Amino acid sequence: MQKIVVILGPTGAGKTSLSLPLAKKFDGYVISADSRQIYRGMDIGTDKLAKDRWQGIDHRMIDIVDPDQEYNLAQYQKTVLAIIKKQKKLLPFLVGGTGLYIQSIIDNLNIPKGGPDKILRKELGKKTTETLFRMLINTDPKAAQMIDQNNKRRIIRAIEVYKTSGHKYSDQTKKKKPVVDSLQIGIKISREQMCEKINKRVDEMMNEGLLDEAKMLGEKYGWNIPSMSAIGYKQLGLYFKRELTLEEAIELIKIDSRRYAKRQMTWFKRDKRIKWVESVEQGTELISNFLL
Repeated sequence: MQKIVVILGPTGAGKTSLSLPLAKKFDGYVISADSRQIYRGMDIGTDKLAKDRWQGIDHRMIDIVDPDQEYNLAQYQKTVLAIIKKQKKLLPFLVGGTGLYIQSIIDNLNIPKGGPDKILRKELGKKTTETLFRMLINTDPKAAQMIDQNNKRRIIRAIEVYKTSGHKYSDQTKKKKPVVDSLQIGIKISREQMCEKINKRVDEMMNEGLLDEAKMLGEKYGWNIPSMSAIGYKQLGLYFKRELTLEEAIELIKIDSRRYAKRQMTWFKRDKRIKWVESVEQGTELISNFLL
């Protein structure tokens, strides 16, 4: 069974800083497990590592679709498992903070194949988030516990899966026989450090040109497609629509980023297989033992 190393953690924790030296040391390549870095042009807002900083390490699952293209968990799982199966000479490093992307690979989740149904999505999109969440509770109460009740896009997707396939969205937590042998390494960081790093990173993104990037994407694709609900673009969209001042939008990016990081940690803490580290040296020791 192919061995893979997972480097995970909340937004801003330092996953790239940990993964690059480890991938270089153990002759590996990186597979992104970030549900936003798949989109071309969404670079600054997703903290995408520029190619000239890859240090000669191959990176996969970055810039694979345009922001207005459909892309779902089933497609991600199929593509990544194919990459791992084909590339057997190097050690895969699955790096990111999208918990469901990671779990789909290490646990070989049985993912419902329903949708997309654009007519149904348009109908559901007219309803309030509160109404949709009540619908989800009635059709799939387990999914209602998994999904943030304010995340309208994911609520609609869960209802869509049920209505188009007849299978509950929560069934995707059912596991098939694993096809990889994984070591999960999480980055240990205090809540205070995490909040400080997030606030600093948002300021850096703004200095690097996030405002111009968001404006360009908004003008090209509009503000109402799923990809533009990503943190950073959504809040700046409210600025461009004159619903917030720029200062309010930036502060909201920081607030929503901190909330997202907290949800990520809640997700990861449920998995007792994760080994938490604070340094490259600790990660090196874990991987060395794993590869024996």
